[in-house]
Amino acid sequence: MDHNNQTVRQPARRLRMPGNVRPESLARPAHGAFVWGTLLLAWLLSLLPWRVWESAPDILVLVLAFWCVHEPRRVGLVAAFCFGLLMDVHDASVLGGHALSYTLVAYGAVALHRRLQRFDLWSQAMHMLPVFFLARLVQQVLLAWLAGKWPGWGWTLGVLLTVAIWPLVGWVLHLPQRGADDAESSSV
Repeated sequence: MDHNNQTVRQPARRLRMPGNVRPESLARPAHGAFVWGTLLLAWLLSLLPWRVWESAPDILVLVLAFWCVHEPRRVGLVAAFCFGLLMDVHDASVLGGHALSYTLVAYGAVALHRRLQRFDLWSQAMHMLPVFFLARLVQQVLLAWLAGKWPGWGWTLGVLLTVAIWPLVGWVLHLPQRGADDAESSSV
């Protein structure tokens, strides 16, 4: 028997997917008016005085990052930069501080968007934690350098709260798509 002419076939192994990984599904894109409406609503919520608390979660960057993950062709770095400039002007802070932070978060979200869409919302939040943390750290280092003193680590609670509410915000922002998918599946 000549072993050179025959190839030995081994049975294919089935890979087991972890419980938090969903198989790829064909999700409908969100309506553009809904995407931009939620961004404008998040921006308006960010103008309220509750943001004065240093550890407040940043709803605007959270919604921006969510749409950068789920709709990267509609919301990206330019939108993040513009909303960041609007927040800089509103807060009367160093022009470009929020813009830099928001742009870094948007970049991280767009870079990870294919990977994140395979996970559930809690796992997405854990993947986004370093992105939110590093972007905010860069902003704080820049502001500390310009001010000449370190503001402390109180802002990390705000980052943790932002990550903690990712699943809730994601669930709310996916509701219109789920309703359309449910109506479509019941009509078949």
